[in-house]
Amino acid sequence: MPRRPRQGTGGVVYHVLNRSVRGARLFEHDLDYEAFEAVIAEALLFQPMRVLHYCVMPNHWHFLLWPVNDDDLSAFMRWLTLTHTQRYHAARETVGSGPIYQGRFKSFPVQDDEHYLTVARYIERNPVRAGLVSMAALWRWGSLHRREKGDAEAMSILSEGPVPLPSGWSAWVDAPQSERDLAEIRQSVRRGRPFGGAAWQGSIAARLGLAPTLRPIGRPRQS
Repeated sequence: MPRRPRQGTGGVVYHVLNRSVRGARLFEHDLDYEAFEAVIAEALLFQPMRVLHYCVMPNHWHFLLWPVNDDDLSAFMRWLTLTHTQRYHAARETVGSGPIYQGRFKSFPVQDDEHYLTVARYIERNPVRAGLVSMAALWRWGSLHRREKGDAEAMSILSEGPVPLPSGWSAWVDAPQSERDLAEIRQSVRRGRPFGGAAWQGSIAARLGLAPTLRPIGRPRQS
């Protein structure tokens, strides 16, 4: 079965993520994380992109991106992952040893209302959920740390999103999310399903050719 074309429509917010091959650790030292964040900054020069939220974890990363034009998303992610892969191998003298990512990045559209805040919170809470830090702002390799503790240069790679962050955002990120929220986001990750209200899901799925992601998994019942 042919793979569904990757969507990257301008004006739509996307949750984007990728993982390493076989769960191998991509980032072992501070310099590894710093090098990846440097690639993010360079990617923005080659392909402008509104980076709203992100988090870099030991073997994967998440972004919440808001492309202006169609195809910006694919162009940005292609430059980012290709450049990171090349530099990763060059630094370790492993050129020619194969890919470091498990495949193409995954993505799904996110409605720009409270669902946007739910996904942003999910992304920035990753290191707390993984037990790496007690408070999300302590994790240096993400947008929350940049917003809470970064200078103007650190903030320069981030853009304001379509939904203002509420007061007390950092404390809200630290608070546990409901199992329902987690399950729905993970379902969207697995299937590329739009994350939002039912009416919006149907509308954006029809617009972007994602209707199959809303259908129940399994064979239809026989009448």
